[in-house]
Amino acid sequence: MFTRYLILLTLAVPLQVSAEKLPSNYVPPPSVITTEGMVQMVIGLLLVLATIGLVAWLLKRFAILPSTTSGMMKVVATIGVGQRERVVIVEIGEIWLVLGVAQGHVNTLHSMEKAPTNKAEDTLKNFTAEKFSEQLNQSLNKNNEK
Repeated sequence: MFTRYLILLTLAVPLQVSAEKLPSNYVPPPSVITTEGMVQMVIGLLLVLATIGLVAWLLKRFAILPSTTSGMMKVVATIGVGQRERVVIVEIGEIWLVLGVAQGHVNTLHSMEKAPTNKAEDTLKNFTAEKFSEQLNQSLNKNNEK
């Protein structure tokens, strides 16, 4: 029992005598994380993000991505009319189809002869908004009757 008290006493006594003293001219090592290093890292990250954004904008702006045309079908024009709704003009052979595309279904709004390449704008101008709205209303009524 006495030996246990002796061991406990020796463990409880501070051992300052055996503590190592630091030399008076000791200089701690420099920090691995510095302000200069953090600023450089943030600037590099911002440059990478800006480059990714610029490339994505250029691809979208100039339509550099390959189109999904195959054979005789080609998308001539498209415009968004809602979050998930679009009106698309598709060229199939010598016919242009005006399609209403929504989530889960596609409706034919109008069909017309393919316009010559130099008179495409004239054909689209002849197709007035009133005719388009009539065709759209007919298509909507046809879908509601089903």
